[in-house]
Parts: sequence; structure tokens; C-alpha cells
Amino acid sequence: MRRPCTPPRPRWLIGALLLLLAACAGLPPRGQPEASTAVTDTQATALAAIARASRPAGETAPSGFRLLPTGEFAFGARIGLALRAERALDVQTYHLHRDEAGRAFLRELRDAAQRGVRVRLLVDDYHAGEIHDLLADLAMYDHVQVRLFNPLPLTSGPPLLRLALSPGDFERHNHRMHNKLFIADGVLAIFGGRNVADEYFMNHREANFIDMDVLSGGEVVGELSAVFDQYWNSEAAWPVHDVLGRPGDADAARRRFDAGVRDAAPVIAAYRHDPLGQTSVEEQLRAGRLALSWAGAAVFADPPSKATDPVPAVKPTQAMAGMLSVLADARHEVVIVSPYFVPGNVGMPMMRRAAEAGVRTVLFTNSLGSTDEPLVHDRYSAYRVEMLQLGVEIYEFNPSQTRRSRGFGVFGASTPRLHAKVAIVDRRRVLVGSVNLDARSAIGNTEMSVLIDSPALADGLMRLMRGDGFSSMYRLGLQADGRTIEWIGTDATGRHSASTTEPEGDSWLRLKLWLQSLVVDERLL
Repeated sequence: MRRPCTPPRPRWLIGALLLLLAACAGLPPRGQPEASTAVTDTQATALAAIARASRPAGETAPSGFRLLPTGEFAFGARIGLALRAERALDVQTYHLHRDEAGRAFLRELRDAAQRGVRVRLLVDDYHAGEIHDLLADLAMYDHVQVRLFNPLPLTSGPPLLRLALSPGDFERHNHRMHNKLFIADGVLAIFGGRNVADEYFMNHREANFIDMDVLSGGEVVGELSAVFDQYWNSEAAWPVHDVLGRPGDADAARRRFDAGVRDAAPVIAAYRHDPLGQTSVEEQLRAGRLALSWAGAAVFADPPSKATDPVPAVKPTQAMAGMLSVLADARHEVVIVSPYFVPGNVGMPMMRRAAEAGVRTVLFTNSLGSTDEPLVHDRYSAYRVEMLQLGVEIYEFNPSQTRRSRGFGVFGASTPRLHAKVAIVDRRRVLVGSVNLDARSAIGNTEMSVLIDSPALADGLMRLMRGDGFSSMYRLGLQADGRTIEWIGTDATGRHSASTTEPEGDSWLRLKLWLQSLVVDERLL
């Protein structure tokens, strides 16, 4: 007798069930990782000598800064510092991808460790599943320590699936470490918005980010090192082998790592000067002196406990609160560059008060065609009419025109996307870091921003934004009815055009975003 047919089971469902079963046991014991702090006795190193030589005679400002607006120079700066490090490299990142940039970066960390440099690498675990094996193998080298921040119990699979299927407190799992730091020998540091992946360094075929990092020296590096130590020694930072297990054969692990990073092609700039006229950090390091602007600064950093506190934050924490306080002190003008801008019930009252006080507010953000987070853009769009009614000047990036103008880099056929998190207050005070002006940065992820009191840096940032006369962007306005938005753009011939239909939108996308908005709370965006 024939057996009845059994319907085929969807492969994705079987895979998901297997992953869920693998996660049921939760995380293994964390152990007692050894605490460590930043190396301070590095004044005899080559990088310390360069930092000293970079301070002009008679300069008394405590810290020096240089903007890194282009992806190729930003990647080269990290590699240049790693090549010259003699004592320590401290690296903190939200996303480290298994691509050309990510593997080349890991290779440089290995090479530094083989010279005797102490390497501490702290990676948020949300995107780390794809490189767990590389991280575990890297940690088998002498002088290398790797830790995962707020690890998920489910150790394999796509990030969203790992988050959704990990047993335990979803709220805690969903709080991620969004900070980015790179510190060499405790004397030079890079902070800002870039993760370590091809799309942050102009090396991705489909899309590349317009972003901003800052190279820094002087007193601020000590403050940044203290922030790193706080995260490194927190209960949320797990040694990678405590999470994934220790490879049984150290030699085999190192051979696997070597093979995994051997063919990674570094990103090389095809130009000698960036849009601000600066030569590469590598060229300046070879010359023994960095071109820095000297100024005072303050670091606003969330505590790592923000990610693990059983009581979620209900109001902006240190990084966002510090940023908002600076914006609220503006007397004449606030310029905000934010890829994911959802003002909510904190930002909108601030903009109303600014308008009442006669403070000019200018916003640069993504258009629907340039954003990588359409749902965030959809939520932001609900505030546009009121912002325009208040007199806020809104510019949204036009991806096709940005490619043509080349004012923000050579994108080729890839889509330009804004990712920089910058604010300029009264053409003097500058904020650069990882903070997006949305609820996720305010109460969800851990963040960091640095306030720099520097008219020179403010002028440089303004020159970058208006470098092509704003032709890379749509200027938003209201029609005579005071409710209908129009997008004013520039075509390939330089002619201006206006449309009341949102560029790059379609009915199917709008329906999908509307359906998603019904189930996704604004504070999760």
C-alpha cells in the first residue's frame, strides 16, 4: 500500500527551527575576563613624535583635529596609523564586514600584533555573525584580544533572524553599541560615523556612503581612551572565545585566519587632495607632521550600561542629551547633517523654540532615493510640512545628481547615500560622532559625539556642503497652500525643476512602508 504524500517543508522554515533550537541554551558562562586600560607610556613612539611635531609653536589649544570627508582617505588613515603603531591599538566598531575593507583591516591588526603591539578589538555582535570565525581565529594570535558587545545567544544566521530568535530579553538584545573609535598608541585617534565595510570607503558596487570621520590628537585622545576602557571592561563586553568557544588547534586557527584575509584588496585613493585641499594622512605621516586645527573639545558618550539596563531609558541619554544641549544654545544658526532624522516629541519643540528666537535651522538628510532605511525616511516625512512651516530649510540628497556632480566623491554606478552625523552651531561649534537624531540613538543604542569649538572646522564642513552650490540635493519648499511640498532639483544640464511628487517613490513602496509603520514603533527606528 502506498504511503500518503508528505508536503515538502520549506527549507527556510527548517533552517529557522534549527537555528532556534541551537539558541535555546542561551549564552554560555562569561567567565572573569581580565580588566585592562589604555597604554599611557607611549611618548617615545613614532606616532607620539608626529603628534608633537603637528602642534605649531606657541599653540595652546588642548587638542588637534582634521576632517576626513572622503572614504578612501578615511580608510588610509586607519591603515597608516596601524602600520606605525608600536604599543597599542584600541578599536571599537558597530559593524565590521567580511568584505575587502573588513578583511584588509583585520589583516593590519594581525600584522600589528605580530610586531608586539597590543590589540584590543571590540565589535558589536549584531552584525558580527558573518565574521565570528575570523574574530575567534584572530584572537588566537599573541597580543590580540577580541570582545563581542552584548552578544546574542543565537550565534549564526542573518542579523535580524538572530535578534528575533535569540531567547531572553528582546529589549536588551535590541540595544546595540553604535560607537566607533580607533586609537593608536594612545596619542592619535579617529572617531565619527564610519563602520568598517566597503560601502564606508567608496569600494562598494551598489551603494556608497557620504560620511565623516575626524582624526584627532592632544588631550581629547585621553578622554576617548577612557571611553573605550569603560566599554572594554563593561559586563556587556564578552571575550569572543567565551561566546563561541576556543579553537582546539591554535596553529590551524591562525592558518585559517591568514587564508581568510590574504587576498583582501586595500582601498587606494585615485586622487592626491581631498575636497578641502588636504593630502592623505599617510602622506602627512610620512612627512612627520599632520595638518591639524587646534581647539578645545568635549566628549559626550553614553555609558555601556545603556545597552543592558533592565529599565530602558525614557529620555535622551548622555550622547544625545549633550548634543541637544549644544543645539539649544544656538544664537544664530544650526546646521544639522543627519541621515536618519526623526525629530519626534523632543526635536519638534526645539525647532519651534529656535524659530521663535529667530535661529536659522538647516537640515541635510537623505531623500527616499538615497536612504538605506526607507521606513525611517517614511517616519521622518510625517514631520516635513511642520518643519517647513516653521522656516526650517530642508535639503535631501539627490542620488543621480550627486553622482554627476562628484562633489562628494566618485560613485560610478553606485548609489550615493548620506551617513554622516554632523551639526554646526553658529559657524563655530561642531559636533561629529555616531549620533543620529532619532529615538534609537536617544534611548536605544549607545552612542558618542565630540563637540569641537573650531570656526576652522565649521568653515570646512560648510564648504563641503555647499561645494557644488547645493546642486547635489533637492531643496524642499511649500506651495502657496502651505501644505503641499515641492522638490526643487537640478538636472544634468543645470536647469532647475520643481515637482510635488516625491522623487524615487512608487505606490508599492508606499504601501509597504505604510504596512510596516503599523507594527514598528518609532522608538525602534
